[in-house]
Amino acid sequence: MQILVVGVNHQTAPVEVRERLAPAKGQLGELLHAARRDVGLSECVMLSTCNRVELYGVVPSAGADLERVKQFFQRYSRLEWPLLNQILYSFHQPNSVRHLFRVASGLDSMVVGESEVLGQVKEAYQLAQSQGTTGKVFNLLFQKALNAAKEVQTKTGINRGAVSVASVAVQLARKIFGPLQRHTVLLIGAGVMGELTLRHLVKRGAQSILVSNRSYDRAMTLAETWGGRAVTFEQLEAGLAEADIVISSTGAPHAVLGVEHVRQAMRARRKRPLFIIDIAVPRDVEAAVGRLDNVYLYNIDDLQGIVDGHREAREQAVAASQAILDRKVRLFMEWLTTDGASLTPGHAGQPVSALPG
Repeated sequence: MQILVVGVNHQTAPVEVRERLAPAKGQLGELLHAARRDVGLSECVMLSTCNRVELYGVVPSAGADLERVKQFFQRYSRLEWPLLNQILYSFHQPNSVRHLFRVASGLDSMVVGESEVLGQVKEAYQLAQSQGTTGKVFNLLFQKALNAAKEVQTKTGINRGAVSVASVAVQLARKIFGPLQRHTVLLIGAGVMGELTLRHLVKRGAQSILVSNRSYDRAMTLAETWGGRAVTFEQLEAGLAEADIVISSTGAPHAVLGVEHVRQAMRARRKRPLFIIDIAVPRDVEAAVGRLDNVYLYNIDDLQGIVDGHREAREQAVAASQAILDRKVRLFMEWLTTDGASLTPGHAGQPVSALPG
């Protein structure tokens, strides 16, 4: 029995490739069952965030199963095999266990120490549980990964300060425009990432805020909470004509802002510059928008320069975090090679907490 992880992240593939691998939210359950059926995984969890898509599985052996997992990615993404084979990484235990612990703790994130990824790992695990694709091994593994991440955050403070994609996007806006009080910001997307972005905008001084969302009621609720104004999707061109900065973070499976939308808005703007920061994966804004005159388009990968500055400042916290995770990984591997070694593929179990620490 082996714990295997195969995936892509911001280090191995640009956003235009990652978005082709990112499953739609309603597709995850179907993909989990397909992974068990087609790959032969006895347990599996799929993690999909703006910076990574990973499949965790319990397999009888490492070699042949790895090739089947790669083929699974190729079938649902329809990426060309030479490209996919180049960008996919894989880990076997104990490195697969260590990788999950690092991901949950924010050590493997583009923004080191980001706290949002902990919730995303928890959601991925809970979805797999609800689909019946976890058993005794993954129930314990993911519980311990979540607990380790919480201990890292509590003891090292690695998640303190501006450590999220949303906060870095707002920092980029301030870097371009300076104080935000004098500028109008249009926020597209009123989900978790949108609300987090709005919090950072208000904290950094933004006062004139427009909020647009597929569900107008949700946009109106969020706008009223933070002193902004709701805009329907049908009014997006008018919002684009009014705003100086656009930050988009919907969960749409396709672009919500096309070239024609922005071109029409730019005519109304009379060539006033428009800055668009697209932090969604898949991307919300067609790449060709960035080629329009006086339009400056940034995607999530363009935030790397700001992120690198945070990484250097957190080196001490990273070292302390890694020491905690090394101990947690060692304890889990000791359990896996004793109690866990007796498990047969396909064995299902309830959540357990028999592991010390």
